[in-house]
Amino acid sequence: MHIGIASTGVYIPSQFMSAEEISSSSGIPLHVVKNKMGITKKTIPGPNDHTVQMAIWAAQNALVRGQIDPKSIDCIIYIGEEHKEYPLWTAAIKIQEAIGSFHAWGFDVSLRCSTTTLALKLAKSLMLSDDSIETVLLTGGYRNGDFIDYSNERTRFMFNLGAGGAAIVLKKNHGENIVLESDIMTDGSFSEDVVVPVGGTKTPLTGELLASGAYKLDVLDPNGMKKRLELKSMQNFLQVIRHSLVKSGFSEQDISYLAILHMKKSAHDFVLHELGLLEDQSIYLHEYGHIGQLDQIISLHLAEQHGKLQKGDIVVLVSAGIGYAWGATTINWG
Repeated sequence: MHIGIASTGVYIPSQFMSAEEISSSSGIPLHVVKNKMGITKKTIPGPNDHTVQMAIWAAQNALVRGQIDPKSIDCIIYIGEEHKEYPLWTAAIKIQEAIGSFHAWGFDVSLRCSTTTLALKLAKSLMLSDDSIETVLLTGGYRNGDFIDYSNERTRFMFNLGAGGAAIVLKKNHGENIVLESDIMTDGSFSEDVVVPVGGTKTPLTGELLASGAYKLDVLDPNGMKKRLELKSMQNFLQVIRHSLVKSGFSEQDISYLAILHMKKSAHDFVLHELGLLEDQSIYLHEYGHIGQLDQIISLHLAEQHGKLQKGDIVVLVSAGIGYAWGATTINWG
């Protein structure tokens, strides 16, 4: 039994923040923003670009592109961020109502920027184990750039955070774009390195904390995190890619396209080099920034639009999420 990708959809806000604006806001030299951080511009939300609303628009785009009846969807998995229209709110149920998937049920999942990989693995398992689930929609929105303080040097590696929505529709026994195996690893030693330090049960949000700007992303141990990440991050990227491929019956020599999240340019180039890939076997998202767990779907969507995917290509989606989590999924395209 095969699980295949029937369609993808994206929503990209019309507003952008330029490299020049990032440089001006942060004090980082423009050439560093463009060449080292790898940002030409990044998407930012407009007044109506709320997190779940962007997921709804992306889902509708995927349904139109795939000519899929929303009433045929059996399950909706929300893969976007917790930062959304309301706290303590199940987004998938709102999406179900908004797109008219009246026969579906839905739930939310979260693994930060590795959520899409997790959801692909989870959706495939659900579809293979439950005869009643034929079609699954994965969709999410992201605008965690709202939590960035450009004067905080400790968070400069997150200055690329953008905004947008993306969706994937999976179908059982769909003979194209077969979802093969995933590999996920997590390392709890990083679990409290990057947080929004106020607003939870440890430090409830007060008017004074809000006014002080404390309700922003921060790095509690920047030097320690940097040292630990340097020892693990790139090798873990490569490990999940290789393990996903081996589980799927392939090796890194078989990769045709790598759908990878936006990261600094040297790290992007390192991963490609280690896998023996050429620059045109991926898309560097320098005009979008890092739209969280949606980067892989956006990259796949763009690759299809640009004619980079051919029948029989082996495609790998790879991600990393704060916490830290790494994940990869292999797809046999076409």
